[in-house]
Amino acid sequence: QVHLVESGGGLVQPGGSLRLSCTASGRTFSGYTMGWFRQAPGKEREFAATIRWNGGTTDYADSVKGRFTISRDKDKKTISLQMNSLKPEDTAVYYCAAARDERYGYDYWGQGTQVTVSS
Repeated sequence: QVHLVESGGGLVQPGGSLRLSCTASGRTFSGYTMGWFRQAPGKEREFAATIRWNGGTTDYADSVKGRFTISRDKDKKTISLQMNSLKPEDTAVYYCAAARDERYGYDYWGQGTQVTVSS
């Protein structure tokens, strides 16, 4: 059974940094696209960043580009999201997800971790 478990969320002041981690288990993720999504209160879930498990190619939403960095450790089966220069509008529940083919949606999701940016 596949499990994606997020950690690292919390409360941070504007301008601060947080690092989220996602530990993946239950199958090999070779060929998968791993992603971080987020959902703010009253809003739909949105894409934040993705990384290809094999080649490491990354993609970012315009709203986080230059501030967030996604990475993966294939040996530890972890996907990380380094978030810098955080803004109040980054406040959301952040979800880790895995897709065999992202054109058809994401197959597996974590339970989410709360990130709150506030002074």
